Amino acid sequence: MQTPPDSVPGQPLAAPAAPSPPVGQDSTVSTFCPRDRRHLVLIAAILASALGFIDGSVVSVAMPAIRADLGASLADAQWISNAYALALSALILVGGGAGDRFGLRRTFIAGIIVFVLASMICAFVPTASTLILARGFQGIGAALMIPGSLAIIAKAYPKGERGRAIGIWAAASALTTAIGPVIGGAVLSVFGDSAWRMIFAINLPLGAIAVFLLTRVPDDPPGARKRLDFGGAALAIIAFGALAWGLTAVVAESGSATPGRAIGAIVAGLAALVVFVVYELRVKAPMVNLTLFSILPFAGANAATFVLYFALSANMFYLPMLLIAGWDIAPATAGFLFIPLSASLALLSGPVGRLSDRLGPRLPITLGSAVVGCAFAGLAVIVGAGLHLFWEAVFPMMIVMGLGMALVVSPLSTAVMTSVEDADTGAASGINNAISRIAGLVAVAAMGSLAAFVYAAMLGGDAGAIPGFGEPASGLPADGEAMRVAAGDAAFAAIAWTIAACCFLSALLAWTTQTALRPAEAR
Repeated sequence: MQTPPDSVPGQPLAAPAAPSPPVGQDSTVSTFCPRDRRHLVLIAAILASALGFIDGSVVSVAMPAIRADLGASLADAQWISNAYALALSALILVGGGAGDRFGLRRTFIAGIIVFVLASMICAFVPTASTLILARGFQGIGAALMIPGSLAIIAKAYPKGERGRAIGIWAAASALTTAIGPVIGGAVLSVFGDSAWRMIFAINLPLGAIAVFLLTRVPDDPPGARKRLDFGGAALAIIAFGALAWGLTAVVAESGSATPGRAIGAIVAGLAALVVFVVYELRVKAPMVNLTLFSILPFAGANAATFVLYFALSANMFYLPMLLIAGWDIAPATAGFLFIPLSASLALLSGPVGRLSDRLGPRLPITLGSAVVGCAFAGLAVIVGAGLHLFWEAVFPMMIVMGLGMALVVSPLSTAVMTSVEDADTGAASGINNAISRIAGLVAVAAMGSLAAFVYAAMLGGDAGAIPGFGEPASGLPADGEAMRVAAGDAAFAAIAWTIAACCFLSALLAWTTQTALRPAEAR
C-alpha cells in the first residue's frame, strides 16, 4: 500500500487517487469481497483508522492530565509517546508484509484486537511504567492495523470504485483527527484529570464494531509467502530504542547531567544502527531496501521528510503541554491546535498535488518547508516574549503551519514515488512512512532533553522546588509561579527555534536534491 508520510502525530493525509480503469473496463469487476459487503470493509477501515489517529492526537492534549494523575515525570511522558512510536516505526514494514503473507483481512483483524486489548490495559493502568508498557503493545497492534486500513480498501474495491472509496476514507479520517482532540479536551475539562482513561476505553466499542464488520467479509487470498524480516525489526527496535533512551536521559529534569549512561546508550544505539544497515544489505528479504538511498532524489526526499516531521512531531507533542500545564489553557481549547493542520491537508492536498504534477516537487516542498519554518519561528518569538495569547497569536501560527504542510505533503509523496522505478514504489512508500515515524520518535526524545536543560537553567537553584517542564502545578507562591511560567516559555522557545531551523533545512534539502522537472520528464 502507499501510505504517504502521514505520521504527523495522529494525522491522516489525503490518500492518492487510485488509477482509473481503462476505457471500456467494467468497474464492477469481482474482487475477493462481494459488492454488497464492500461498504462493511470501508466502515471497518474508517473505524480502525480512527483508533490510531485519535489516540495519536488526543494523547498529546491529555499528557498533562496523565502526568498529574499518575505522577509521571517528563521522561515518563516522553516514553508514553515513544513506546508506541518505537514499536510502530520498527514493525510497520513487517506488518505490511504480514498482510501480504497471511491475508489482509486476518492481519487487519489481529491488529485491531491487539490494539484494543492494549488500549483497555492503558485505561486501567496504576502507574506510568505500566502505561509505557501498554503503549508499546498498542504500537505492535498499530503496526499490523495501519498498513491494512488502506490496503484492504484497495483490494476490496475494483479500480473503477477505488478512488471514491479511498476519498471517503481520507475525508472521514481527517474529520476524526480534527475533532478528536477537541472532544477529548472537552472531556478532560469537564470531568477532570482522571478522565484521560476514557480516551483509551473508547477504543473498545470502536474496535469491536470494526472486527464484527470484518467477520462478515470473506478472507482475501494471501499473496506470495514472503519471508518476514524479524531480525531487521529486532535490530531496529534495539537501535532506535537505545537512541531514544539515551536522548531522553541526556539531561534529568533537575538539570543535572547524566552523561555516562546517556552517552553509552547513544553509542550503543548508533552501533546497533550500523549492524542493522549491514544486516539489511545482506539478508535475502530485507525489511528496508537500502539500495534505494543511492538515488539522490529519493535520499533527499527522505532526509527532508525526517527533519520536517521531526519538527512537526516535536511541536505537536510539547506545545499542548506548554499551553495546558504552563499557561493554564483548557484542554478543550488546546485541542483546536490540530484543526488547522487537518483542514489544510483535507482541502489543499489535492490541488497542491496537481500543481506538483505540473511544476515538479522541488518548488512546493521548498516553499512549504520555509512557510512551516516561519510559523515555528513566529511561535518562538511569541512564546519567548511571554505573550500568552492563544487565539490572537498561537492559533494563527498554527494556521500558517497547516498551510505550509499542505504545500509539502503531496509533493513530498510524489518526490519519493517518482524517484524510483515502478517496481520499487511499494518499498519506497514504506520506507518513507517509517522514516517519518522514526523522526517523531527521535524528536520527542531529543527535544524533551533540550526543554529540561533550558528549564532547569532558567530556574537555577530553585529548580528542585518547582515542578518540571510541562508538569501541572498548584499551590506555588506568586514569585515561584512566575518563575515556572517564564522557564516553561524559554524551554519551548528553544524547541521552536530548533524545529524552525529543521524546516529551513528541509527547504534546503528539497531545493538541492529534487528536480524542477515534471515527474514524467524526470522519469
